[in-house]
Amino acid sequence: MDALWLVLLLVVPALLWTSSTFVFYFKKCFYVAYMMLLATVAIPLSILKSGGRDIDNMRIIRNLVQHVKYFLGLRYDVSGWEHLQTEGPYVIISNHQSSLDVLGMMEVLPDRCSMIAKKELIYAGTVGLVCWLGGIVFINRKKTSDAKSVMADAAKTMLDEKIRLWVFPEGTRNQKGDLLPFKKGAFHLAVQAQAPIIPIVFSSYSNFYLRKEKEFKSGTITLKILPKIETKGMTSDDVSALTDQAYDLMRSVFLDISGPPPATTPQSNGPTSRH
Repeated sequence: MDALWLVLLLVVPALLWTSSTFVFYFKKCFYVAYMMLLATVAIPLSILKSGGRDIDNMRIIRNLVQHVKYFLGLRYDVSGWEHLQTEGPYVIISNHQSSLDVLGMMEVLPDRCSMIAKKELIYAGTVGLVCWLGGIVFINRKKTSDAKSVMADAAKTMLDEKIRLWVFPEGTRNQKGDLLPFKKGAFHLAVQAQAPIIPIVFSSYSNFYLRKEKEFKSGTITLKILPKIETKGMTSDDVSALTDQAYDLMRSVFLDISGPPPATTPQSNGPTSRH
């Protein structure tokens, strides 16, 4: 056993120093395992604090997760903090590149803010349970009728409980160097609640994280919080134009802080090509 530990102590540092593929899998496995461990810590703390499911438990989750970036060699350059100093309910929208987005969320997550996530996340062991305790709203993306019903309930909850919700309008992870067309759920939610939208843009991870090439280096993420977009007085008839407005704004900022997309990446015809 002592010999095994000695081998590991010699081999692992050598591989971390010489193999980018090993570093990729090591960091990925560490990230998943450590987040599950932190969730295990957060579960009893959340129950002791709030007695069960409560959006204020997101404070516990945020405080526990904020240091994880240092272990992965990541830093955040955040601007636009003043735009989150908005009173009352609002909807945050941001681009979605990988599970690492959680770290950026926890970097700037305001009080009384949770998120909308795919239903499958609730089955992710301790992470799924702590997400439920934190008031995360789960939707079934495969059933449009269910998703619309959840969004309508979420809009009512936003107003009744004065909460904020974070949504990824692309609907799926995307590392193609550009934004995918936006789905309209987040915008229906904001219009139904007559709540402003605050766009947040993460720069591309391609300078440090390449999934296909199995690279996961240290890096800095630029995170821009943009001025709110008002929805007061809007109706469902305005949702398409609102979606286009947000998409064009966020794509412009994304390309500005990340650089142009790869030449081989096909360009979309705008956000209205997705529903």
